[in-house]
Amino acid sequence: MPKTSPKAERLSYFKMRYPDDAILEYVVWKLPQPTADRPHGYKYRYYYGKDGKRLVGYDNESGKGDHKHIGDAEYPYTFVSLEQLTKDFLTDVVAHRNQGGIW
Repeated sequence: MPKTSPKAERLSYFKMRYPDDAILEYVVWKLPQPTADRPHGYKYRYYYGKDGKRLVGYDNESGKGDHKHIGDAEYPYTFVSLEQLTKDFLTDVVAHRNQGGIW
């Protein structure tokens, strides 16, 4: 019988819609083992957007490592912890909403 590799375990998922129809959503998986581009052992995707357009995003897609998106720009992100990741993401979302969505 072939040996199957362990799969990532979903740790958290959250989704909400603001009254203006903007969406905030995130999902975090615990990987079976750390990888070169995910040394902390987590895969994640944090999204805030409206009308199908990402306005703020944090993710670590394979080959790119940890980074964030603010509008159309992409910046490196230094992962410290899941708690700090969520805090940083929400801080950027609040800043975007407080500025009237103009970045």
